[in-house]
Parts: sequence; C-alpha cells; structure tokens
Amino acid sequence: MIISLITVKNLTLAYGDKNIVDDLSFSLAPGDFLVVIGDNGVGKTTLVRSLLGQLKPKKGVIEMPDKLKIGYVPQFRNLDEEYPLSIKDFVALNAGKSLRPWLNQKERQQLHHILELTDLTRIQDRLLGQASGGEKQRVVLARALTQSPKILILDEPTNHLDIRYRLEILSIIKDLQITVLAALHDLSLAAQFCDYLYLMKQGEIVTQGMPEAVMTSENLHSIFDVEACVYPSPINGKLMIQYL
Repeated sequence: MIISLITVKNLTLAYGDKNIVDDLSFSLAPGDFLVVIGDNGVGKTTLVRSLLGQLKPKKGVIEMPDKLKIGYVPQFRNLDEEYPLSIKDFVALNAGKSLRPWLNQKERQQLHHILELTDLTRIQDRLLGQASGGEKQRVVLARALTQSPKILILDEPTNHLDIRYRLEILSIIKDLQITVLAALHDLSLAAQFCDYLYLMKQGEIVTQGMPEAVMTSENLHSIFDVEACVYPSPINGKLMIQYL
C-alpha cells in the first residue's frame, strides 16, 4: 500500500473574508512529480504557503508526518545585496554555518555532492552577485537540498528566467527523482516534466490526471480561454502545445 507523504482534505484558505482556495483535496505519494497549474491569482502560491505552515487553513486539514523534511524553492528573487557571499558559502549557510572552518568532513562531502548535482561546482567560488539569474535559482535549489528533504515544494521556480534556464532547473529537479509538488503557470513546462497534473481555476481543482488526459484542447479552451492543438512530440513523446 502506498502511503501518502501529504494528504490535503477539504482545504479552504482565505485572506480576510475572501476564500482563495476552496474545498481542495489531494494527496502526494513518494516519487510523485505533481504540478498544480493555473493562471496567476488562482491560489497556487496560497496553497504552497499553507503546505509550508505559513498560512493557517480556514477549514480542512493538511496531514503529513511530524518530522517530514521539506525543501522549498521560491520564485526568483535577487539575493546579491542580502547575501554578499560566494556561491559555496551561501549554500553552506542553510545549516546556519559559514563554510570555514566549521563544517565537518561529512558536511563538506554533502556540500560537494549537492554542488555537483546542481552543476555549480565550477562556479562555486564566484560571488553570488556575479551569477546569472539561472545560476542563482540553481543556488537556491542547492541550498534547499542541504536539508536532505523528502519533498521539494516549488513556487514558480522558473518565473522570470530565460527558456534555457527554465529547462535546465526543471531537468535537474526531475533527475533527482525526489518527490515534488510544483506550482507553475507555464503549460508547456508542466506537460514536459510532470507525472500528474491538477488544473486550478478560481481556487478549485477543476480537472486532474496524467498530462495526456488533462492537457487537451478542450480543457485549455474552457480553463484558459485559448485555442490550442496538443500533440505528442515525435522526438520524446512528451506533449507539445501549439497555440492557434
């Protein structure tokens, strides 16, 4: 029997008197790459905040193990002035320590491994302010991985990045084979990387399933009010979206 890492039951989230997420239910099992997708303002970030414990539900429950480790990769933000450090030192700071000389051998090995996973080894001594936008987002991902999380929660992690860096960071995350819940608004990226999709509109999940079942021309028209043709790529079989 598959045991869910996170189970959400009849969740309602509100700011003041306005419900942002209404009666939402879903579960996240080990190994899932689940994407919640929808236009800006439908409640994706509000849902992420609740899963991180930053927003108390108006109704419903979020069930997860007490000691479940969650890594968080937020939307892109400029880190230069806030952290005038090298990339390596910034990643190491997640444990509340600067790199020298307080990391023990095991911690140094873990740090080296994470820098390799996120393709940051060759630029690890570069100042954070000298990194490109895509490199900075990989730095944020690396910092989240130092917690050895069971789940990664992503809130528009590719927002404001060029397409090269969008593909790069999501490819790295996919290759980690870790459980992922991602809030995205890019339909093509969701179709390329996710295993399971929830489409949200006005705070509700209106349809869910495998990408090929959810990413249909009919759904894209009814939910996003766009005309599109959806078909599998002749190269890798992943869904492609052509807007008409």
